Amino acid sequence: MGAPPGYRPSAWVHLLHQLPRADFQLRPVPSGFAPQEQEYQQALLLVVALAGLGLGLSLIFIAVYLIRFCCCRPPEPPGAKSPPPGGGCVTWSCIAALLVGCTGIGIGFYGNSETSDGVSQLSSALLHANHTLTAIDHLVLEMMERLDEAVRTELTTLEEVLTQRTELVAATRGARRQAEAVAQQLQGLAFWQGVPLSPLQVAEDVSFVEEYRWLAYVLLLLLELLVCLFTLLGLAKQSKWLVIVMTVMSLLVLVLSWGSMGLEAATAVGLSDFCSSPDTYILNLTREETGLGSDILNYYFLCNQAVSNPFQQRLTLSQRALANIHSQLQGLEREAVPQFPSAQKPLLSLEETLNVTEGNFHQLVALLHCRGLHKDYGAALRGLCEDALEGLLYLLLFSLLSAGALATALCSLPRAWALFPPSDDYDDTDDDDPFNPQESKRFVQWQSSI
Repeated sequence: MGAPPGYRPSAWVHLLHQLPRADFQLRPVPSGFAPQEQEYQQALLLVVALAGLGLGLSLIFIAVYLIRFCCCRPPEPPGAKSPPPGGGCVTWSCIAALLVGCTGIGIGFYGNSETSDGVSQLSSALLHANHTLTAIDHLVLEMMERLDEAVRTELTTLEEVLTQRTELVAATRGARRQAEAVAQQLQGLAFWQGVPLSPLQVAEDVSFVEEYRWLAYVLLLLLELLVCLFTLLGLAKQSKWLVIVMTVMSLLVLVLSWGSMGLEAATAVGLSDFCSSPDTYILNLTREETGLGSDILNYYFLCNQAVSNPFQQRLTLSQRALANIHSQLQGLEREAVPQFPSAQKPLLSLEETLNVTEGNFHQLVALLHCRGLHKDYGAALRGLCEDALEGLLYLLLFSLLSAGALATALCSLPRAWALFPPSDDYDDTDDDDPFNPQESKRFVQWQSSI
């Protein structure tokens, strides 16, 4: 199969495509892209299940760690004011984990943008292909209407004018037959007319899904960024209530990170299978959805010297017929106009129609060539298999860093807030505030001294 221009499977595609796959019974599954087969669907769901397993192990580890911390902590000696040893290490490890999470957030924003760019390139290629197919149908319809109008009006009028000269009438009828033959040949060139599959609708559906995917990831990234920033603020101000709230939010974001990791991993694996050999799947799917012949689909999707143009014969016959009409009209103009001046007007109108038709015909030949649609096919593959896949891998890295950072923070935060001084709730109060306990105590002492 011929590769589209400018597209070659990347190293990431080859690497992900070589990963082993298995169904729910752990039986090996071929890595060929086959989303309609149950075994392949199970293989992708198993990738998602691995992320769920990772989430379960993380929650179990966090729960065991916190239970051990709460139940097995040695009692503090009465009157002890100094923090237990290792407290600073716990706080700094939590801060380091949150900073790693912030780094992952930056990677996530980049990956989300790359994925969006790739999907946008796919949508643009589909829209351009739809424009080409629509232009082909429009040109064919316009040329057929012009030729039909010429047969019904100008050529009929010309026959009536030239009734006295049988040889001129025969030449006119020959031009009529040629025009009807051209219209018949053109009718078979509008190959996309009546096809239920619309690239425009596909592009709109892809853009709709991508818009909500992009928005969902932006909200997830912003949520994790807020959790990291407010957690750092709570540690800096030693605000126990803020750290407790952010601990609960960190648990929620941890679940979301593992969930997004499963979806990203399954999508990346499936996309790598598709991108390793896209021609076969696209050809079969398009044939099923459109009902077009293999000769047409192979011509546009492969576009190489081994595949001939399925419309070449029709184009050649149409071009010859148009040339014959042109020569016949020139002969009629030389022979008929001197004897029948009234024939000049329909002849001029016919020549104008023929010139416009020939111009549209040359434009149609260019549009029917495989270069344009094959270029759109290559652009769609590059957007999906390069930019979108690269963005998915960055999002996968973000989810991995986020899950690790939040798991570390959830283990460290309870130990960190246990080190906060008991008076942390009054850290932000003013020294002159009469409701400040310290200030109230000094006020009572001053009254007793008086």
